[in-house]
Amino acid sequence: MTLLAIARPLRRIAITLPVLWVVVSVVFLLIHLVPGDPIVQMLGEGATASDVSALRHAYGLDLPLGTQYANYWRGILHADLGQSLRLHDSVLHLVGQRYPYTLWLTLAALLIGMAIAFPAGVASALHRDRWQDRTLGVVSLVGLSFPNFALGPILILVFSISLGWLPVSGAGTGGTTLLTHLVLPAITLGLSLAAVLTRMIRTAMLEELSQDYIRTARAKGLTERAVVYRHALPNALIPVLTILGLQFGSLLSGAIVTETIFSWPGIGRLTLSAISNRDYALVQGCILAIGLTYVAVNLLTDVAYTVANPRLRA
Repeated sequence: MTLLAIARPLRRIAITLPVLWVVVSVVFLLIHLVPGDPIVQMLGEGATASDVSALRHAYGLDLPLGTQYANYWRGILHADLGQSLRLHDSVLHLVGQRYPYTLWLTLAALLIGMAIAFPAGVASALHRDRWQDRTLGVVSLVGLSFPNFALGPILILVFSISLGWLPVSGAGTGGTTLLTHLVLPAITLGLSLAAVLTRMIRTAMLEELSQDYIRTARAKGLTERAVVYRHALPNALIPVLTILGLQFGSLLSGAIVTETIFSWPGIGRLTLSAISNRDYALVQGCILAIGLTYVAVNLLTDVAYTVANPRLRA
């Protein structure tokens, strides 16, 4: 069991690291193929040719593309992601400042989605083809069809402008103000996740509730609560955990839109700003942070399989 616990994460790392390399490489090439010169954009159209040439040399942008690529990966190995062209600060420092905000937003949305989806999915499976099941199915379909860029402004209009309960934008100054600023963007992201998870949990629970061991448990006189939550739900978690791992990545990408709507100072807004300014090093640093997050989530999902289902430990 110990060897398996070590081998599976190592195998997953062996699979995901080449994917991460391809993603960062493609982003590096695409960013450099985008029309426009970031140096000219920084200095303005009135800059002299000598000034442009000097600044390009200072940032290493006058080197061949292959050399720039090699230097970039050499910097990664030394924990040096370069300097931002626009903000004149270390990329590692800028990403480190913004990344926790995106992580808090994503985790809060994940908790909200799970808190809604698990009871709703289980209830839908237990009341199959009844009015409860149909109602939850309609609500889930509405949640799936409602995009974040539409839900976010509606929540702002209702809870911020009309009722004045929650702040419109920003992240506050920390502590309780951070939590109050986090509510609306987390709900915006979490509701769409809850719609996906509810349908997945319902399907997985229906499959488990039809198994022979569930009929045996009921025949032994176990309470319905014990049958559902002690036997059926743990075995239904494997496909649900897979969806959670995949949806975590969707939350990161959805956070870009949500962060823009709510002016949340996360890595999504930083990425958009870096792309619009053609800030090569900063874009690559943001993509690298998101890619490493995918790797970490995949490893955690793999470990969670064995925790949720003891049969996989054998």
